[in-house]
Amino acid sequence: MKPGIKNLAQMWGRLAPRFLPFADAATHELPLSRILRLSLFQVTVGMALVLLNGTLNRVMIVELGVPTWLVALMISLPVLFAPFRAVLGFRSDHHRSVLGWRRVPFIWFGTMMEFGGLAIMPFALILLSGDSNAPAFVGYAAAALAFLLVGAGLHTTQTAGLALASDLAEPAKRHRVVALLYIVLLLGMAVSSLAFGVLLENFSQLRLIQVIQGAAVVTMLLNIAALWKQEPRSQRAEALPVSTPSFKDQWRSFLSDGRSRRLLVAVGLGTAAFSMQDILLEPYGGEILHQSVGATTFLTALTSLGTLLGFAIAARGLDLDFDPVRLAAFGLLCGVPAFSAVIFSAPLASAHLFQCGAFLIGLGGGLFTVCTLTVAMRDATDSENGFALGAWGAVQATAGGAAIAISGIIRDGISYLAGAGTLGAALNDPATGYTFVYHLEIALIFASLVAIGPLVRRVQVSRPVDALQFGMAELPG
Repeated sequence: MKPGIKNLAQMWGRLAPRFLPFADAATHELPLSRILRLSLFQVTVGMALVLLNGTLNRVMIVELGVPTWLVALMISLPVLFAPFRAVLGFRSDHHRSVLGWRRVPFIWFGTMMEFGGLAIMPFALILLSGDSNAPAFVGYAAAALAFLLVGAGLHTTQTAGLALASDLAEPAKRHRVVALLYIVLLLGMAVSSLAFGVLLENFSQLRLIQVIQGAAVVTMLLNIAALWKQEPRSQRAEALPVSTPSFKDQWRSFLSDGRSRRLLVAVGLGTAAFSMQDILLEPYGGEILHQSVGATTFLTALTSLGTLLGFAIAARGLDLDFDPVRLAAFGLLCGVPAFSAVIFSAPLASAHLFQCGAFLIGLGGGLFTVCTLTVAMRDATDSENGFALGAWGAVQATAGGAAIAISGIIRDGISYLAGAGTLGAALNDPATGYTFVYHLEIALIFASLVAIGPLVRRVQVSRPVDALQFGMAELPG
């Protein structure tokens, strides 16, 4: 390993554990420094998500004038690969490598796809800017290819990386290790959004291209550092079983439990509820509240910090043996005041209310994500680590990508009807299309609550009926 990369990994490993929820996931065999070095692949995933869903989203819509519906379709292209996360997890569970690795080949090829997509992206932006003689569709096709490669790469890398972390962890600590890696994902998103905001404060197309090229190099270096001497090569190809169960049989067995099926439905609805705003939040700040590129990019950091707080609350609640399903429902409820704050920030022209809403969106989404992940991992066996993570990730990523695509189409359609006066004079406002989507997200939150409600652990009350009456004497002293 190069000295610079090694020093970076060591510095990352010395991060004080008290600042990280789920830091108690470390054991003697898997120390925190090793977990944090492995988690560097999550930093690159978070950086790619910020770049695609945040910075490039805003630049393509506002600065380059690309229609919102087309940008939404491009950003949702990775969803085409998302359903295969369950297949990727299943294949990595039973992969028979000559070198004795199961997860490393998947992580490496995912890294190469991410690098390739980020390498194509600058040329696509040049074509989209009009500084060439190529037809417009060539720029759109190049951008779509870049988005697709980055999305496929990050899905592959994340699925195999989380499965590797689950393999290395003790069964009792497994869900905590995976949750800690999701915290690092949020930290990576927060740091990346702040860095992109600073670098693009004085925006120019050349500066944006340089930032994307730098992100491609950093992605490759950090993922190499994350993989270095992580997966043991003790399992030779000869030692692995030749016959493996079929994916169809394992999928049927997984869904035969009605609890798992209901959990996936709740995950899909809840993820859609918190994801539809991904493509609209920054353009909303730029178009309606007239914020700069740096200010709207800062929203991603704010949302990530809220999600990190949600992770911390989940960590504390799970330590106290709170029901993770109940905590996930509390996360859903946080979304109601969050989207209400975003909606009312437009008529009140309040940037601070808008920022509060973005923070609460992250808080609710983080609490919901880590708690549903805990439920999914709780019943997974050693041979189903990759499959369980892949199924949860497939539903989450598919629902999120579909929600992003649909939100852009709905926003453009409602804005067109409002601008044409079809919806009446009261709704003839640029913010109408955005607020319609935010109201729809609130409706999806209640639908997810309906789905997840029967999964809440029932608490047996042993006190007599009279003791359940609450009066002045029962107030805490």
